[in-house]
Amino acid sequence: MPITLDLNNRIRQVALVTSVVLFCLSACKKPAEPVAVDEPADSIAEPEFVSIFNGTSLEGWTGDTTYWRAENGVLIGEVTPQTLLKSNTFIVWNGGTPGDFELKLEFKIAETGNSGINYRSVVFPDVPFALRGYQADIDGKIHYTGQNYEERGRTTLAYRGERATIHSQDNPTDPESLKAAVKNNAWTKRDVTGTLGHPDSLKAIIKSGDWNSCHIIARGNQLEHYINGVLMSAVTDDDTVNRKMSGLIGVQVHVGPPMTVEYRNIMLKQFN
Repeated sequence: MPITLDLNNRIRQVALVTSVVLFCLSACKKPAEPVAVDEPADSIAEPEFVSIFNGTSLEGWTGDTTYWRAENGVLIGEVTPQTLLKSNTFIVWNGGTPGDFELKLEFKIAETGNSGINYRSVVFPDVPFALRGYQADIDGKIHYTGQNYEERGRTTLAYRGERATIHSQDNPTDPESLKAAVKNNAWTKRDVTGTLGHPDSLKAIIKSGDWNSCHIIARGNQLEHYINGVLMSAVTDDDTVNRKMSGLIGVQVHVGPPMTVEYRNIMLKQFN
């Protein structure tokens, strides 16, 4: 019996000593270094949208005032029977040549109207107030609204409802090679890689003779056109010969019958 008590006492002593040692080791252990964590992407401030049209004048824009005016917060392009056009004419924003950006605005166009929003464009020589470059197409009959059309260039890059990848033409050093790669007013060196919906279903989203919103996103070689919040066309431009990565912004009145097009709430967010 005394032997058993002595053994129990020794076990308790050993347990106590072990507990003390473990406590000391834990208390004296150097705290771990904090691990660096990348800041979440959504906490990094993005540039804000800014207005590029003051709604009261054409200040900051260059165009033929025969066709363009500011009135009641609206940029108006008008062709009358007395001012019919011989070539398409633009009013151009003077604020820079954006590369990666988002542009938001609202438009309303007469049924007889034909217009468009150009971006990453250059001045076309020898024609007054003319641009060459990507265009978010707009027309009153809604045949083309939403598509990506390159004014005075490769013509149609993506019809409404298409996701397309664009390639360079054959023999690009030949001055006639660009013209040769266009057929039926569309660029032949393109692959339709997906659908965004049936063109007629997308057309039903666009309001005739009323205000619609347009949102253009240009990031790298990715170009997207949205109307009333719906993606209408998407282009991946792999054509390193002809594509442009920055350029002018402008809006158009097109050759044709008398017409009116209106733009308002023109907002730009630039990423470079």
